[in-house]
Amino acid sequence: MIDLHTHSLLSDGELLPSELIRRAEAMGYKGIAITDHSDASNIDFVIERIVVVCKELKSGIPIIPGVELTHIPPPQIQEMVRKARGLGAKLVVVHGETQVEPVSPGTNRAAISAGVDILAHPGLITEEEVKFAVERSVHLELTARKGHSLANGHVGRLAKKFGANMVLNTDTHSSSDLITDEMAIKIVIGAGLAEDDFKNIYKNAEKILHKLI
Repeated sequence: MIDLHTHSLLSDGELLPSELIRRAEAMGYKGIAITDHSDASNIDFVIERIVVVCKELKSGIPIIPGVELTHIPPPQIQEMVRKARGLGAKLVVVHGETQVEPVSPGTNRAAISAGVDILAHPGLITEEEVKFAVERSVHLELTARKGHSLANGHVGRLAKKFGANMVLNTDTHSSSDLITDEMAIKIVIGAGLAEDDFKNIYKNAEKILHKLI
């Protein structure tokens, strides 16, 4: 498993970054990104601390310092993405328009326009937005997260139809959220895709990981 969307107690997760990483390593993960929730109120602090732990912690797996920009007003997303990268976030995720939270309409399109790395749990994303994601080389997320995963089938179908790159992440907040490759395959198949699709999804994550380490 390569997991490019996880949270520590630097936002609303339960674990220290070091414990999160160790638990992932013990489960056989091949790489992980820490992408704690941020907005204008905490982005400087959160990214700074994530960068420090990723640099100083000695681990057997690659660790990517990232951020999940969350509930940002769409007109401000592009500037926040620029700021996050300037602060040292190697991976920028935006909290997409999941149907289980009141995310501002227009967030998906604004995130894609800003050229984020991953649009997390994009909910009932439109065909036009998926085509735009292909143009902008933005990865669409399938998720293991309860609630957010309700749209996995929709996202997977449109991504396959229009050739959008997908990744599978856990959106981990606690140790019980980490998953094995076997469970990841089941989630992909449950979204109406095939085991071969999982192989391609995994390769996408590998490419991102190798580009950033």
